[in-house]
Amino acid sequence: MAKLTDRLAPGLAIAPSPIDGRGCFATQIFLKGKKIAEYTGEKISRAEIARRVKRSRKHRICAIDTYWAIDGSRGGNGTHYINHSCAPNCYLKIVAGHVLFFALRDIEPGEEILLDYQATWHPDSKRCTCGAPSCRGRINR
Repeated sequence: MAKLTDRLAPGLAIAPSPIDGRGCFATQIFLKGKKIAEYTGEKISRAEIARRVKRSRKHRICAIDTYWAIDGSRGGNGTHYINHSCAPNCYLKIVAGHVLFFALRDIEPGEEILLDYQATWHPDSKRCTCGAPSCRGRINR
């Protein structure tokens, strides 16, 4: 079985995060508007999403559409460690069934890659720990 470090997306590293557990950090410059990486993992159905959400406290599941999603914790490339922030430096875009991350601004090596999750399978009461001055206090909008 391959280790996560063997399949990390190029330009990314996993390290301890001040936001939550581990985070995904840039090891190269990502220019504004450029692709950072694709979210990879196991493709799962709505029924499997519901089963996994009931079983775990942390979810690494990203929807592709109303039926399918990707569970990055199973065979992912490290992008499942991209933490939520109310002051993100990247955004997510779904293109032809692929979940892609793009830089909102220039991102320097050593910076944590951060995404505003906006809507998740976590309850609306799930507190945000991003620490940004603009923090809304919870992950879901």
